Amino acid sequence: MLVRLRREYAQLVTSGAQLLLLFAGIYMESREGWLGCLSVMAALSFFAWLSALHRLRMVRDTPTSKVASAAQGYVELIGRGRPFGDSPLLSKFHLLPCLWYRYKIEMRHETKDGHSWRMVDSGESGDSFVLRDDTGDCVVDPDHAEIITKHYEQWQDGEFRYTEWKLIHSDYLYVIGEFRTRGGAVEFDSRAVLNEMLAEWKRDKPTLHARFDLNGDGELDMQEWMLARQAAKREVAKLKREAHAQPDLHIIGQPRDGKLFLISNLTPERLSRRYLFWSWAHVVIFFSALGALGWLLQTADF
Repeated sequence: MLVRLRREYAQLVTSGAQLLLLFAGIYMESREGWLGCLSVMAALSFFAWLSALHRLRMVRDTPTSKVASAAQGYVELIGRGRPFGDSPLLSKFHLLPCLWYRYKIEMRHETKDGHSWRMVDSGESGDSFVLRDDTGDCVVDPDHAEIITKHYEQWQDGEFRYTEWKLIHSDYLYVIGEFRTRGGAVEFDSRAVLNEMLAEWKRDKPTLHARFDLNGDGELDMQEWMLARQAAKREVAKLKREAHAQPDLHIIGQPRDGKLFLISNLTPERLSRRYLFWSWAHVVIFFSALGALGWLLQTADF
């Protein structure tokens, strides 16, 4: 069973809303009620169609990149999931190693017409994990991601119903989002580090004067201050060499410009087919609602 998570997909959410609106129109049994319900259905279908079409274009039009050669910015990556760090993440209920999980706990609530389920607790993990392809590793930050996973479980225990979704170790991962690299050559700002170091030295005046107050008058003249700056520059240069020696860290996360941020263990081909289906489904619902509205308005003239 395939489940959409985090940012609920507009096509599924609005389809559920449309079904409720259809039942509402039947229940009200009035022309005015049907006019209102059909108008809202048409509007929801239009925006849901735009949402599905946008996702379809993003998945189809964004070329797949390799981790080692990906450009900084919006990219699509494909690889295998691996844990990030030495401590494995454990799922909420079964305590099994995983990359990410989300859970929901509901309690049975009796109603006049039967029963319903009321949410009592929900949440998800925020730990990063790794996507690995044949060129390298990229850390995936799942915060604010739209997640589609086929690992889904639901069961009942007494009056409670439990639901859990997961991404697991070695899952095929498809990720589209903003790619950036952190490393010595990319992140190290020599001027900022120098200014910060000198400011820190100034706050510790006894140590600063012990090192650079050559004439012992309790003040640093221009020549002594220049010696301090030269010493700081040498230390910054050393820090920069050490930073450059560290391997670059590649990260993919939420785009700052609001573009689609999607994580899935489905192939892009299956995702494309799914979005194509929902885009056509909402076109059909939209024109059906418009047709029904036209028929109601036409019958009102007689």
